[in-house]
Amino acid sequence: MQKFDQHKGIAAPMDILNIDTDMIIPKQFLKTIKRTGLGANLFDEMRFDQDGNEIADFVLNNAPYRDASIIIAGDNFGCGSSREHAPWALLDFGIRVVVSTSFADIFYNNCFKNGILPVVVSADERDALMADAADAENPELDVDLVNQVIRRPNGGEIKFDIDPFRKQCLLDGLDDIGLTLEKGDKIKTYAAQRQNEMPWL
Repeated sequence: MQKFDQHKGIAAPMDILNIDTDMIIPKQFLKTIKRTGLGANLFDEMRFDQDGNEIADFVLNNAPYRDASIIIAGDNFGCGSSREHAPWALLDFGIRVVVSTSFADIFYNNCFKNGILPVVVSADERDALMADAADAENPELDVDLVNQVIRRPNGGEIKFDIDPFRKQCLLDGLDDIGLTLEKGDKIKTYAAQRQNEMPWL
């Protein structure tokens, strides 16, 4: 998993409540178990019409937001089904940070396991960041995980809280498999000991 310590990028304003996982990546694209390729269909039913043409007023179809790597979203982002394809699609598109006032629990946890930083802020802070992102002339934000702060274009800063263990996993680039592999020597020792003590197993 890619490490995350600091990220500066274009923030896309998505002032929509209850963006669910089926909106993020519709069910017809869940046939793959690969983590790549899903970015092309991120927000598919919002980005494209039935003929596959771009919907002109959707934010990610317009400059500079085609290159967005941060989303500022409405309340309850990532609700709906528990599909891990949702963070896969976001990451494959290039999204590294999602900011909202609240997230669905499973989606929130899946973000950390895939190298995406979900940031919870207050409603007032979200509104300020939404306004920053809506300024197409300068929609860049600087998200500093080490110091747990979002730096705004006007020089202001917004602090955010994060679980220390999840923070360290992002900083080290460790998902569940990576955490397990860090204990590889202990696992091998245990397996050898078990084989000696219980060879019939």
